[in-house]
Amino acid sequence: MLIVRFSAMGDVIMSIFAISALRKAYPDLRIIIATKRRFAGFYREIQDAEILTLDEKGSLKSLFALVARASREGVDYVADIHNSLRSRIIRYCMIFRGAKVALFRKNRRKRASIKGKGLDIEPFRHNVLKFCDVFGRLGFPVADPVPCRQRRPVPEVFGRKAGRWIGYAPFASKQMKIYPETKSRTLVDLMSLRYDRVFIFCGPGKELDFAKEMEASHPNVTAVFGRTDIWGELALMSNLNAVVTMDSSSMHLASLTGVPLVSVWGATHPAAGFMGYGYDIGKNCVQTDLPCRPCSIYGEGSCRYGDYRCFSGISPEMIMEKVASIEES
Repeated sequence: MLIVRFSAMGDVIMSIFAISALRKAYPDLRIIIATKRRFAGFYREIQDAEILTLDEKGSLKSLFALVARASREGVDYVADIHNSLRSRIIRYCMIFRGAKVALFRKNRRKRASIKGKGLDIEPFRHNVLKFCDVFGRLGFPVADPVPCRQRRPVPEVFGRKAGRWIGYAPFASKQMKIYPETKSRTLVDLMSLRYDRVFIFCGPGKELDFAKEMEASHPNVTAVFGRTDIWGELALMSNLNAVVTMDSSSMHLASLTGVPLVSVWGATHPAAGFMGYGYDIGKNCVQTDLPCRPCSIYGEGSCRYGDYRCFSGISPEMIMEKVASIEES
């Protein structure tokens, strides 16, 4: 079976749950995964999975080279769990070669219908389960994946764990999903007072500048970026007493470890099917009830009022109260 998922990082991470369940249910099935080169490492722990990579530009040359290789491998089934233009090309090419194909249904119109409905929204089927549905339509039904707490050794660069540790991932790929910086600073202040160590997960550039500034201002705050790779971040996260994230790939990374999580939601909504797998909307989310929410499904667009009131109603103290209710002792 060829499984296609090129991006984005959060969706790639979510697909790990579904593909792991497929491997567990069908240990003799040959699994080939097509993804972008920078995401290939996420699938390394799926037993005996083979990886075909697309270059970062997604060039047609790279795409057709991937199709040619998949054809040589004798693919019988194609699970398109991306349903993008490039995955569609792969689908059609493999149908021409006799493969059976099933695809992930995004239901964009149905998801768009929840805009402006506030908090009281019936959650959509989670994307992880919808990925599993694709396998089922190919004749390979799998049980719902069961998330569990998985600890890994703390990377040496962070030292031996002592006391209570918390992680904070204040950024996301879209501005509509990022907690305001002034509030974020206050939140770090509160975390540094309550916890023995605070780890800030971020990317390069301005994100790292913020993390470094917090590190310089608080003796128990550590900027994680640049000190380890993504697997080291995952290992560190697995040992934390709690993690606070936005609607971001960090939330999905946390879900791989089962660490106690608080996710903060602004323009988007956890009921759209993108909540960290294994977590509960009521228990693990902080969000406001506004008639304009959600105004975005994926974080696209800009605030119609210009003031991001979906975040202005969420105080750092509210987030800390939620953390206290879920953190691991």
